[in-house]
Order: sequence, then structure tokens, then C-alpha cells
Amino acid sequence: MDNVLTVRDLRLDRGTRPILTGASLQIARGELVALMGPSGSGKTTLLRAVAGLESFRGGQIDVDGVLLGAGTTARATLTALRRKVGMVFQFHCLFEHLTALDNICLAPVHAHGVSTADAASRARELLASFGVADRADALPRQLSGGEAQRVAIARALAVDPPLLLMDEPTASLDPIRRTELGTLLHALLKQGRTLVAATHDEDFARDFSTRIVRMEDGVVVARPSTA
Repeated sequence: MDNVLTVRDLRLDRGTRPILTGASLQIARGELVALMGPSGSGKTTLLRAVAGLESFRGGQIDVDGVLLGAGTTARATLTALRRKVGMVFQFHCLFEHLTALDNICLAPVHAHGVSTADAASRARELLASFGVADRADALPRQLSGGEAQRVAIARALAVDPPLLLMDEPTASLDPIRRTELGTLLHALLKQGRTLVAATHDEDFARDFSTRIVRMEDGVVVARPSTA
């Protein structure tokens, strides 16, 4: 099996509190996995660790050949990781002083050395593919919740990573927008991407994921189930 993501015995503490207590997970290329479980089970922390945003004390993460180990991660490894994984946060986390276009261009230009012209061209292609081409010059406060989410997805895909992580992607969406999101994500699957979404939304997981994985108390507790 061609796994894009392998997590082995991941252990992570926050202060004296254990958050991940031996989480293990494998995600194959082309899956849309719903990562489910009660609040505090470790879903978001697991995604953040995979994205290189949280250090951990034990275990290993393999993202399409980029290996993360316990402790501090070398800058070169983090740079390689940024080309392998993008993350969409629950509250989008767009920079309020930048337009939608500039938000998408920021990482390619400043972190990866892409020319401004090439980054802008890629950004406009992404915005058009997500149906928000006309919002390129809008500031985040001028975007609807659904528009902001699409811009955030475009930003996460700006350097064309094979793995996309999403934290509670349907939290602020009505049923119509949720269906639109599911359709958009399935279009990304057809492009060869792999998606992992931490979610409490059982309906979304059932209707749109290819597999459901459940967490509890910092570990994957149930046999993965087909949605």
C-alpha cells in the first residue's frame, strides 16, 4: 500500500499533561479520512504534530518520505515538510492585513523562493478552481465564512502538497455549504491528493469520507471503518 502518512506510537505532552499517548495511524494515498473522537481526544494535536507545528517526546511521523522524530526538528526537515503537507485551521487563520491573493502567495514567495509572478499565477488558478476568483483582492474581513475557508484551502495548497489536513472543516457551515465543501474535497481526491479531517460532524464523515478513524484519550481506539 502506498502510504502518504504513517504515524507510529506518537507521544506528546503539554506540560505534565499527556495529550497523545501512543497514537498510530496509516493513511493511503487518495484517501479522505475523517478523524473523529470526543473533545480532548487528541485529534487536533495529532494534525498539528504531522504539520510540524508541535514537537513530541516519542514516536515517529513519516509524511511522504519526510521523517519527523522526537524533539526539535531541523530547519531543513521542516522546509521539506512544508512541501508535503498543508493545513487548514478551524478558524482559517488568514492574515487580516493581506488580501486573499497575498495570503496564498505568502509561503511560496517567502518560505520557498517562488517568484512573485509565479506565486500569483498559481494563487489565481487555485481561487478560480474553488469558485472565488473574484475575491482575490478582498481582505479576510470582507469574505464570507465559506469564502474564507476556500481561500484557506487554496493557501494550504499553494505549494502543491500531496497531503492536506483540516481541523473541523464544517464547524461554521450550513448544510448547503457543507455539501459544497464535500464536493470540493472529492475533486481534490481526483487530483491525487490525500486528506485528513478532524471532525465532530458524523453526517459529513459518513457522506464524504472514504474512511473513519476514531481517537480517544490520545490513541486510535477503534478499527478504522469505511464511511
